[in-house]
Amino acid sequence: MIELGQRAREASRLMARADTGKKNAALKYMAEAIEASRERLAEANREDLERGRENGLDAAMLDRLELTPARIDTMIEGLRQVAALADPIGGITDMNYRPSGIQVGKMRVPLGVIGIIYESRPNVTVEAASLCLKSGNATILRGGSEAIHSNQAVAACIAEGLKRAGLPETAVQVVETTDRAAVGQLITMPEYVDVIVPRGGKGLIERISREARVPVIKHLDGICHVYLDSEADKAKAINIALNAKTHRYGTCNTMETLLVDSAVAGELLPELAEAYRKAGVELRGCERTRELLPDAKVATEEDWATEYLAPVLAIRVVDGLDAAIEHINRYSSQHTDAIVTENYTKSRRFLREVDSSSVMVNASTRFADGFEYGLGAEIGISTDKIHARGPVGLEGLTSEKYVVLGDGHIRQ
Repeated sequence: MIELGQRAREASRLMARADTGKKNAALKYMAEAIEASRERLAEANREDLERGRENGLDAAMLDRLELTPARIDTMIEGLRQVAALADPIGGITDMNYRPSGIQVGKMRVPLGVIGIIYESRPNVTVEAASLCLKSGNATILRGGSEAIHSNQAVAACIAEGLKRAGLPETAVQVVETTDRAAVGQLITMPEYVDVIVPRGGKGLIERISREARVPVIKHLDGICHVYLDSEADKAKAINIALNAKTHRYGTCNTMETLLVDSAVAGELLPELAEAYRKAGVELRGCERTRELLPDAKVATEEDWATEYLAPVLAIRVVDGLDAAIEHINRYSSQHTDAIVTENYTKSRRFLREVDSSSVMVNASTRFADGFEYGLGAEIGISTDKIHARGPVGLEGLTSEKYVVLGDGHIRQ
């Protein structure tokens, strides 16, 4: 791990001065390599999936692990989209003359070496590599042991792209050992690693947050809410509430709690419940919910604070916007929360008063990711309030330094 760190630090200095053309060429060549390696990627992924089933991985984990043709398409499109984005490095903003005559501004610069620790999703390997590359950083990637073959196959495509573009292959390094001790080493090497981004289960992120000696960009839970207001359009409310829960179950931006205004609960909940049952979603409700949906299980206090990552949904009937906001700010993990309403004033209040990294009006929480936000891809979601918040794309992987321009000026 120390050797990996040393190589990454050396590569980061080369990447910091790499021109935009070379970085974009590397991304293009990576996309071409992945396109040409579809069968090799699928074969490696099948091996991981087979071993995962033998080892008893749950459905959510297997879903994250699978590299479908559509997900490979998304990986390729993500690389091309990142290549098309403006290069943030070297940009100077806020340049102003001071009374002394000097000019002071800020220049955007890379963070340096970024360590990324993740579970299951092999597509993270490409997303992380593309964003770190375009933002002038080097990266050390440590995927989960369950995806080792998939990650190695993807890493070969990345290395090919870097080599063809004339950039150091050590700018993106995948940790090949599955030994858990490698994680402990990676997060305690501040001399080689500038920031850690964990992507995975709550246990992994809690451990890294507790033990890291390197700054961490993270989120722990995705307890996301959708509130159906009394002035919601019925068709929008039903479509959004269904999509937010059933589009995919194992993602951090999936709705886990549905809040419904008591004024429209009688109209909306029976129809929604029927659709959820057809989709195989287990419903757990408050007392007022169960009056309308007798088949729903009793929701406990624990349910309001649970990220299921499964076809399970907690439902609560509330009396108006104040009660909805109060519930969200008490139980939300500050990831993503949405309101469905046609009332402009209520939507503005919701945007202002809900303290989450993404707050939405009349849209599914499933949109909360870097690709959908136009970032090309994301390194992760941050619910922290310092440095980066929400989907972390190119700008979140950079910092700013002050630059001062003078012409022989001395301080009087």
